[in-house]
Amino acid sequence: MSAATTAPASARATLQPVPDARLRFTGILRSEWIKLTTLRSTLWAYAILTVLQVAMGALLVMTQTDAMAAGAAADPAAAAHAAVQISTLGVLFNQLVISVLGVLLISGEYGTGQIRSSLTAVPTRLPVLWAKALVFAVTSFVVGLVAVFAAYAVTWPMLQTKGITSSLGDVDVWPHLVGAAGYLALIGLVAFFLGALLRHTAGGIAAAVGLLLVVPSVISFIGAEWARVLSDWLPGSVGQTLFFGGGVFEPWQAVLVMLGWIAVVAVPAAILMRRRDA
Repeated sequence: MSAATTAPASARATLQPVPDARLRFTGILRSEWIKLTTLRSTLWAYAILTVLQVAMGALLVMTQTDAMAAGAAADPAAAAHAAVQISTLGVLFNQLVISVLGVLLISGEYGTGQIRSSLTAVPTRLPVLWAKALVFAVTSFVVGLVAVFAAYAVTWPMLQTKGITSSLGDVDVWPHLVGAAGYLALIGLVAFFLGALLRHTAGGIAAAVGLLLVVPSVISFIGAEWARVLSDWLPGSVGQTLFFGGGVFEPWQAVLVMLGWIAVVAVPAAILMRRRDA
């Protein structure tokens, strides 16, 4: 009788609380960071981005005419603009590199089927999409910032030999360098969400490159006023405001327009990720 009564008590005493098995967003971020940094395509793309950024700046300095150098040397504002233009010239090429990488990060998982494992671990799905986008954007901004400042560091002494002096602390210099890195991160996100929307590498790359190169070229052949206005709102034109300056938008307005482009692609991509099978 005593054994029968003590058995349930001992059983109750051995019960342990069930640990909280919920997957937190920080864990998803850590997982996406590991994926991003272990892909060869990521490492190669960022390496190419950095080399192109420095090489294009150095090439522009070496091919700069003496007349342009003399004009910039006589005006501090022109000298600052020349230093910025030279340091950020590579962005015009690297926007294609970062766009291709953005598409590959998400479309590659659909191509290999790895996305099924990610969505099985996170059944709500959307945190996976946001975590991928956040990790990619932050990493691209940091790498872009390093590349742009490296281009400035390499070309600065070369410009000094031509009589063009600038200061990294000048408000006409460093905001544009930071803006160049910001543009790379923003345009990379546009391409990333295009890849999430189309789920196809070739289609996503074609859409991203078409938005940056083909659409502006087609619109330039249209003489109507609406075409000129539309051209000013395209991501490539808006982004140049962040690093080259000028344009119809202030820098903060250009950032908002770029965020609008991201939202236009991200919203349908998120809806379809929730509704479609992986």
